[in-house]
Amino acid sequence: MKQLPSDTVRLLSSSQVITSVGNVVKELLENSLDAGASSIDVKLENFGLDRIEVRDNGDGIKAADAPVMAVRHFTSKICSHEDLERLETYGFRGEALGSICAIAEVAVTTKTEEDDVSTQYTLDFTGGIVSQKPSHLGQGTTVSVMKLFKNLPVRRQYYSSTRRCKEELRKVQDLLMAYAVIKPELRLTLVHNKVVVWQKAKMADVRSALLAVLGSSSVAHLLPCHQCQEQPEIDLDGFFPKPGADFFCTSSSTPEKTLVFVNNRPVQQKEIVKLLRQRYSAQYSDDTSRHRYPIVLLKVTVPPSSVDVNLTPDKTQVLLHNKEAVLTAVEALLVSLYGFRSGSDPPAEETSPSSPVQAAATNRTDSGLTETSHSAGSADVSLEASNCSSSSSVADDWIVARSPAELQPDLPLHDHEATTETASERLQGADVSAAETRMKRISAEDWSRGTALTDPTSGEPLQPVQIHQPSKRSDESRSPGKKTLNAITEKRAALMAYDMISNRTTRAPLSPAALFEKETRAEVLKENPAVGLQDISVAVQERWKNLKEEDRKKYEERAQRSLERYDQRAKLASATGPKEPAETSRTRVQGQKRKVPPSNQQLLDELFSAQRQKKTKTPPAKTSRPLPCSVAALRLQLRRLSSQQGAAAPRGLRLINRLGSQSAWLVLCGRRLMMLNPFRVEEALLAKRLLENNILPAVSLQNPLQLTAGNLGGSAYVETLCNMEKQKPDLNGGVVFSDPRLVANGFKIKLTADRHLEVTAMADCVPFLCVEDLREILTAVLHRKASGVRECRPLKVTNYLQAEAVRLARQLPTNLPRKDVEEIVQQMDRQLGEPNRTCIHGRPFLHHLTDIPSTDQEAKALFRPLEL
Repeated sequence: MKQLPSDTVRLLSSSQVITSVGNVVKELLENSLDAGASSIDVKLENFGLDRIEVRDNGDGIKAADAPVMAVRHFTSKICSHEDLERLETYGFRGEALGSICAIAEVAVTTKTEEDDVSTQYTLDFTGGIVSQKPSHLGQGTTVSVMKLFKNLPVRRQYYSSTRRCKEELRKVQDLLMAYAVIKPELRLTLVHNKVVVWQKAKMADVRSALLAVLGSSSVAHLLPCHQCQEQPEIDLDGFFPKPGADFFCTSSSTPEKTLVFVNNRPVQQKEIVKLLRQRYSAQYSDDTSRHRYPIVLLKVTVPPSSVDVNLTPDKTQVLLHNKEAVLTAVEALLVSLYGFRSGSDPPAEETSPSSPVQAAATNRTDSGLTETSHSAGSADVSLEASNCSSSSSVADDWIVARSPAELQPDLPLHDHEATTETASERLQGADVSAAETRMKRISAEDWSRGTALTDPTSGEPLQPVQIHQPSKRSDESRSPGKKTLNAITEKRAALMAYDMISNRTTRAPLSPAALFEKETRAEVLKENPAVGLQDISVAVQERWKNLKEEDRKKYEERAQRSLERYDQRAKLASATGPKEPAETSRTRVQGQKRKVPPSNQQLLDELFSAQRQKKTKTPPAKTSRPLPCSVAALRLQLRRLSSQQGAAAPRGLRLINRLGSQSAWLVLCGRRLMMLNPFRVEEALLAKRLLENNILPAVSLQNPLQLTAGNLGGSAYVETLCNMEKQKPDLNGGVVFSDPRLVANGFKIKLTADRHLEVTAMADCVPFLCVEDLREILTAVLHRKASGVRECRPLKVTNYLQAEAVRLARQLPTNLPRKDVEEIVQQMDRQLGEPNRTCIHGRPFLHHLTDIPSTDQEAKALFRPLEL
């Protein structure tokens, strides 16, 4: 036998701890959480095989601990094995970062609150520091893992399939979602190949985090539940699907949304997941629901001494000291929510009953949460919802499990606790042999007739449950074939009362109480928007009883005035008699036409023929007059316009008329007839004005960007930046740059008292504005000697301002008046000049149409008609 080399031992053990990209992200994420981070960014390149970067804003690593931060079995979380009984952190073994160094290239950048600048450490195969240099990052730690599995070719080959890579990315996202739910105050971001895949902001509570992770459609069907137990100490908290909800909205075909946590640690507990699936699917009769996983958040909190986390390298499986007690508590919580169902599998500790009475006792014990929890004397279940009662299902199981002698008609089924206690007391004194003998005497004939089960007190056969129907009103005279409409029974009839007066619907006069209710309902709803209709009526009645006399008199006076107006309308309608509606009279006239006797047919034909002649009468023709048109006159007019504009405008641009179909204008430039597009001119003018004068608003950054010679491109760029115009120093000694070339492009740069350059604010209206654009500004100043704002615009800012110019030009009216077009032409001559006669897209302003003929022969040849 030979001893393995230390490098081989390290590689073998590291490849067992780090098995996938998800393991790397999980270990680095838990280290960030242990450091007290409230913001974590996870960035992947090529599904994490080329680069994994986890950045946080935690406490950072002290300079004294940096040499051993990646050495195996060095940790700051425990000192001995006994500390595992008081473990409050996610990590404790001190081998994750060292294992990552053995199979990849690792660089760590960290900064504590006491450090002035951050430091970047490059680590070797053993976790030792190879080199270090200062960095610009803020407080926290950034771990970069490059070339994962570089010395494990078989494992790297495993990720050659795109399907496996996408599956690994999905697992990383599910991992971040689990921590996002259990840590609502945590901000998380997942970026793959510089594209944000998933992100979650800081939330106030767990429910808000669930809304951000799962969505409102899933969380709307979840109920918050809580259960606390003292002996042994078990605390259950979470969100469960509502009883009877649609299982397509409250379940999934994969187990990723069945979240189970033990002491805030996401774990994989098959027994708990199996119990959740059984109790959830038992309430549905469809078999498809039994193959789905419920959307559940279950948080189990037990003492750290009763949990063994050091079971697997990834710490996703734990051992519970009181495992049976935890399962019992979870089952009690589920029974209280969904009720007992005989179709669900019984717990492992149950035995098959040997008699019907024992079966009844067993069923009653399992179906009642009160008896199950209070038998231990420690469980305290509180459901935070009013609609999670399962008394109906419990009552059904109780009826099935009862023996015939114990069925009492006066026993209240809705009181589950009283039912369970009374049944248990009667079972203690029941004669098992007598019950069995009575069950054997039941014949098939008695059972079919319904005389098998009798009431012990009266001796009469038990009757089935009767559903009481509402009594029909005697004053209703509805036809048997008329279909009744749906109605809200809780609304008061006085608010919807209408009468028919003179064939018109008129609102009946309201009583003083109805007027008060009409005005008070809005106030009650405003105070409590979630109140029900019945509660609103009760609240309004109470306020009406407590109303002052003078206020009540006001409502009585208003009701009296309304009643007088109603009586006046009724008297007027009865005096004038009923009016026939217009549609009815028109229908009756048409019916008379159809039933008219044949003797009047001749008169009707004349009437209809006269109407047809009126309809077919042609409208009078429009008057028209010819307009004289002469090509020679047109040539003379154009030459006159050309001569008039020669002295006034040196470039010879004169408007003639507008083309209505194209929204363009005919202009005369010397002897050339051209077409002008004023919108292109306006685009160019707006773009020039924005590039010269527009100032992009800067928004303050949460973490200022440090500017160094490395990210700016060299010391010459730093010197150029420092030579720009600055303001006076503030009280802290800092100086803010006020150079228009920086301010107009949305950069606010500050020189701190310790001579550090940093970007404190940046424009957010331009997408992806960064330090590279600041380098473009400095390049224009350094190499092209640019002194104006327009010459220093970065390419991103130029494209943004040109797009804004196009957007503003499109808001102009389609038909511009002559004065506006003349002003646009003058601005084009003054600001753009002769060479710049194209818009920002490179299209010309003017299109040449033709030249003005100098003689009449040329005009006739140019405008001669087509020869057919």
